[in-house]
Amino acid sequence: MIKRMFGLKGKKYYSGGSPDSIIGGHTLCEGKIMSETSIRIEGQIQGEVDCAEDVTIGEGGVAQARIQARDVIIAGKVKGDVSAKGKMIITPTGELVGNAQVRTIIIEDGGIFSGNCTMVTAAETTVPKLVTNNKHELHPASKAEGKLGQVN
Repeated sequence: MIKRMFGLKGKKYYSGGSPDSIIGGHTLCEGKIMSETSIRIEGQIQGEVDCAEDVTIGEGGVAQARIQARDVIIAGKVKGDVSAKGKMIITPTGELVGNAQVRTIIIEDGGIFSGNCTMVTAAETTVPKLVTNNKHELHPASKAEGKLGQVN
């Protein structure tokens, strides 16, 4: 049911679980989204997406953003750079205009990719770890710290 609802039609790369956060089809989000769990974008986003798990841009989704995640599935349109610690999949309806830094890339027949791709090892791609402060706000861990801690 979820696969049909989100237009995935049983593709083997779909994890089968539902995303924890969904940006709906009639939603415009501007700014920076940071999440430790999977995100699905069916609406529009302008800015940045930093996700510790998977980011899926649905067929109706449009992202003018820098996207960083474990895996990225593009079934909609993305204008911006993508960094995936694992794989990036561009489906037949997907389009990426921007550069990609990924471990594995899959472009299905009909998918569009206009940009440069750098293939990297898992150690070379970084997905930010999120930490909380006393106000329960999420902040990225400082690159200089190299560990989880409070960010001022």
